[in-house]
Amino acid sequence: MIPTLFGVMVVTFAVIQFVPGGPVEQLISQMQHHNVGEASGSFVPHYRGDSGLDAERVEKLKALYGFDKPVYQRFVDMIVNYATFNLGDSYFHHKSVLDLVLSKLPVSISLGMWTFFIVYLISVPLGIAKAARDGSRFDVVTTSIILIGYAIPGIVLGITLLVLFGGGSFWSIFPLRGLVSDDWLTLPWYSQIGDYLWHITLPVIASVVGSFAVVTMLTKNSFVEEIRKQYVLTARAKGLQQNTVLYKHIFRNAMIPLVTGFPAAFMGAFFASSLLIETIFSLDGLGLLSYESVMKRDYPVVLGTLYLFTLLGLVAKLLSDLCYVLIDPRIQFESVTS
Repeated sequence: MIPTLFGVMVVTFAVIQFVPGGPVEQLISQMQHHNVGEASGSFVPHYRGDSGLDAERVEKLKALYGFDKPVYQRFVDMIVNYATFNLGDSYFHHKSVLDLVLSKLPVSISLGMWTFFIVYLISVPLGIAKAARDGSRFDVVTTSIILIGYAIPGIVLGITLLVLFGGGSFWSIFPLRGLVSDDWLTLPWYSQIGDYLWHITLPVIASVVGSFAVVTMLTKNSFVEEIRKQYVLTARAKGLQQNTVLYKHIFRNAMIPLVTGFPAAFMGAFFASSLLIETIFSLDGLGLLSYESVMKRDYPVVLGTLYLFTLLGLVAKLLSDLCYVLIDPRIQFESVTS
């Protein structure tokens, strides 16, 4: 985990050094435009007169953002600080990166939590039912439906839901933006819950529809593979009922690929929420924060969020490996020497 995390940070830090239009250049550009506007009495966006800054002011700006230090020193300082979770301060938000990430978490956690649980609570039973009726009309129809949902881009579905139910050309049932209403804090607790669910409905629908196919088909194929094995034929030959065979003998083995993927899927649902979904529904979450940070060259936020997401992703992979051993004791990771 440590070499992987270090490698990701090295590559990202190196790439950032070659990206044009850094924070210093953007600030210089803003100051130049400001000077042009003052000189002409109004802002003239296409004017390219002699409005450059002197070298001394440029050096002060570089020192302000820490770019006066050598590249290797900046990288070493970053790694040392990240080891203690000191992610620095945002260039443009003027607050700690860690505090900034924590302030955006409620939106991403809301989307991720509902997406994860709804997808698995529907897809796993549906996949089992499809495996038990493999090749039937029910199997064909449900496969067609979930594949159509998988083929619809989230942005298209989100816009369609807004047009239909968000006060567009048809019905004004759900709000257009935000996670809660402006007066949410003044509402009683039961109204707060209702208001939150009212706001989160359309974003969750747009997020989950495309996710059903993967989990459903993985569940079905895993169960179908187990159903064809010899121990299942033996259990049926002994006269055991279908449900007994399915849930007592097949379930544990067939669920191994799904259960071991729970930690990664759980983390991914929280921290990989769709940027497009957040933008369409005006949800100020981590996806939108990451996008704006890249566009503004807010390097502390870009590197800090990448460090956190990579670390959590590696922890999720470790938990997945541990789940393999817990679920199936036959799996061992120790090296065997002869």
